[in-house]
Amino acid sequence: MTYHTPKAVIIIFGATGDLANRKLYPSLYRLYRNGKLSENFAVIGVARRPLTNEDFRNNIKKSIEEFNDPHINPDDFASHFHYNPFDVQDLTHYQKLNAFINELDEKHETDGNRLFYLAMAPNFFGTIAANLKSQGVTNNTGWTRLIIEKPFGHNFETAQQLNNQIRHAFDEDQIYRIDHYLGKDMIQNIEVVRFANALFEPLWNNHYISNIQVTSSETLGVEERGRYYDESGALRDMVQNHMLQMVSLLAMEPPARLNPDDIRYEKIKVLRSLKEINENDVDQYFVRGQYDRGEINGKELDAYRESNGVDPDSNTETYVAAKFMIDNFRWAGVPFYVRTGKRMAKKSTEIVIQFKDLPINLYKEKGDTIDPNLLVIQAHPDEKITLHLNAKKGDYDTTSKPITMYYDKKHAEDSYTPEAYEVLLNDCLHGDSTNFVHWDEVALSWKYIDIISNAWEGNKAAFPNYTSGTCGPKAGDELLGANGHHWWKL
Repeated sequence: MTYHTPKAVIIIFGATGDLANRKLYPSLYRLYRNGKLSENFAVIGVARRPLTNEDFRNNIKKSIEEFNDPHINPDDFASHFHYNPFDVQDLTHYQKLNAFINELDEKHETDGNRLFYLAMAPNFFGTIAANLKSQGVTNNTGWTRLIIEKPFGHNFETAQQLNNQIRHAFDEDQIYRIDHYLGKDMIQNIEVVRFANALFEPLWNNHYISNIQVTSSETLGVEERGRYYDESGALRDMVQNHMLQMVSLLAMEPPARLNPDDIRYEKIKVLRSLKEINENDVDQYFVRGQYDRGEINGKELDAYRESNGVDPDSNTETYVAAKFMIDNFRWAGVPFYVRTGKRMAKKSTEIVIQFKDLPINLYKEKGDTIDPNLLVIQAHPDEKITLHLNAKKGDYDTTSKPITMYYDKKHAEDSYTPEAYEVLLNDCLHGDSTNFVHWDEVALSWKYIDIISNAWEGNKAAFPNYTSGTCGPKAGDELLGANGHHWWKL
């Protein structure tokens, strides 16, 4: 998609929060520095805290001080930012906000375009959306868009209630639900690897692929998020959104065109094709874990149940491994394994496509084992794509050895990689919803995940069941072992 330089007034609710300071302001700065934002923009920071404009702009400058770009005066960038103390329950505040937006629109010549970003607690999403509509803040002359952070509901029922509230004020094509994994460069590379290479797409099916593995692991525990996390868990926090989104990108059919509607249509077909399971079958397809005490890099670490805000008898999972089966012609019989967990051996986000073995091993008599061919897409800690092949050893014999061909973004020319929020903000400003999540995707994923949640909530687990600093519980390995597979090493 060809982009022009956007014009807009950006209104950030939750402007003094951690997300805004760590992600949003640095991302807007990078867009500004890279010429993706013109001078025709303004940002209104909305929050309860009583700050002055000067205080707010000092916060902005602090959040971008790491860049230290000699070509950009931080004061010039910060001059586009304005603070607006706000009570989301007070309707008069919306009326004043509307007048302020109109004033900045005229000053910065933003053509009446408005982007509302809800970077705050989700229990306010519906209220804010309804009040923006009722007080005329969305009756502008240009475009209107709404960005919503996850979590989008706690289950299908609450997600549907929230969606109904928001849809009273905004149309579906105005709503941009963030999944920051979809902004990661190497996750977006899934489509390019598949659809821009004649080498792979003909092999991308159950005739040639043995299994696909998706890992998203962290070395950190819940830290200070114990109270929130104990109400969520890894299944809702990671699998319902990030992991299923990656599975849908890997399994989707080639879209008719590379536009949001066609890509979304193919992703939705994947979610509809997930093999149905009932609560009695959950243990055959899903494994849960919770971390115990352990050690990482010589540091002693506490157990999940010892974390601040966590129930000392908590049944909340900090690890999930799953086997998804997709009932369609392309993928019948191919397991999609996913795992995600906290306090694991390594922080990693990677995808492994394992191709099937050859029908005959010609090197068997020489005592060689032929390693499977693997295509690995890694988003963290390094951004790289590796292809694992077999080749002749460098000696007088004809035996084989595994070799690796790789593309490493770190060593590539022109290797600037935009941060995920930078990409997603840029997409939204241009009206490109490709890398955002449609309501149909949210609904289908919640309906599937609710079955697992209900089964686990009614069944007490034997937690804790894995040591901090390891690769998760033994049952996570056994899930693959039942099919003769194993996790590729983190």
